[in-house]
Amino acid sequence: MRTDGELILLWTLPVLGIIWLSVFLLFPGFVHPMSPSMSAEDVAAFYRDPGNLPRIRYSMIVFNWFAVGLIPFLALIVMQIRRMAHRTPIFSYSMIACAAGGPTIFLLADLFWLLAAFRPERDPRLIQLFNDLAWVTFASQVGFLIAQSVILALAILLDRQARPVFKRWVAHFNLLIAVAMVPASFVGLAMDGPIAWDGANLPPFAAKNIAKTPLVGGQWRLKDNGGYDLVITDNKTAPSIPTGGTMEAIA
Repeated sequence: MRTDGELILLWTLPVLGIIWLSVFLLFPGFVHPMSPSMSAEDVAAFYRDPGNLPRIRYSMIVFNWFAVGLIPFLALIVMQIRRMAHRTPIFSYSMIACAAGGPTIFLLADLFWLLAAFRPERDPRLIQLFNDLAWVTFASQVGFLIAQSVILALAILLDRQARPVFKRWVAHFNLLIAVAMVPASFVGLAMDGPIAWDGANLPPFAAKNIAKTPLVGGQWRLKDNGGYDLVITDNKTAPSIPTGGTMEAIA
């Protein structure tokens, strides 16, 4: 049996990883997650910031490609499940359903972030609504992903072939992933704390290994000795951090 097409799909996985990393670094709300307790005015200011607006729009376009790219990869997993020694096709059918749901969740979150940035001049409460829809959809709708991991794990554990398609450790790994994603289901219940989407106010044993920097605007300035200094010019989202000047035009 020729598997050229499947090998091509497998090698798209590194491409998906690069796309995901690009989105993570490009979208200004990912590197330091926005707090769910931000006021409507603060959320609107984030989307109206000239430094953030184009990055949000372009990152969501790239995010859309990532969501679509997941579909052929998940179809490849379905093909591997069909090769397993089962008396029923229920596992492959269930995985197909998960493959349809997971990317759709990503696409919806992408759409809500894009809508928030599409008309940044609109009422701040509407921008906050789209922002909340995006974050809650992205962070809490993990049911499809949990089911996907559990289904794949069960399919592997029940594969009784002499040479199984996947090693048993892959099943154990997927079960751990499923358990790790369960707390995300409760993101919609908290505005603060460890299960909020920004993970604020973590317990001491976890927080000591995490550095969080408030979102402020700055500008690099040339110093008299030839070096550069970063001057804080905008502290709307973190008033406790003092500004050192205003934004200056670059000659």
